[in-house]
Amino acid sequence: MPSIFTRIILREIPCHEIYRDSHVIAFLDIAPLSFGHALVVPVEECEFLHELSDKSASALGLALPRVARAVLAATGATSYNVLQNNGATAHQAVPHVHFHIIPKYGGGSESGRGSGEGLGIIWKSGQIAPADASKLSAKIRECIGA
Repeated sequence: MPSIFTRIILREIPCHEIYRDSHVIAFLDIAPLSFGHALVVPVEECEFLHELSDKSASALGLALPRVARAVLAATGATSYNVLQNNGATAHQAVPHVHFHIIPKYGGGSESGRGSGEGLGIIWKSGQIAPADASKLSAKIRECIGA
């Protein structure tokens, strides 16, 4: 069954579209975390980022800064988060690759927006032993070469 994003891409479901080319569509999120919260979605239907073709991934790489620049210019936001989740345990709600561009505002009267709008993050950092880091980085380099 096609995802809701595929149905939007096919124009079966309306959206507030802000960008479209042959590989990518961007539109406003229907449940925004802040004013201007947008989604950037590849036309290619894949659940995980690592499943995308190089062509779709390249198109996303070109579209993301274009859409981010436009969102900042249109909203007056001072900062933004780019969020991308892969899999249900990583909080992916729609099983189709997508990136969130979530504006953050300084909270001053110039924006008319509160500083609490947008994505909140709790970063629980840890540590990795140098020997483990050496082994892991070597294994990842090996996998990249595969």
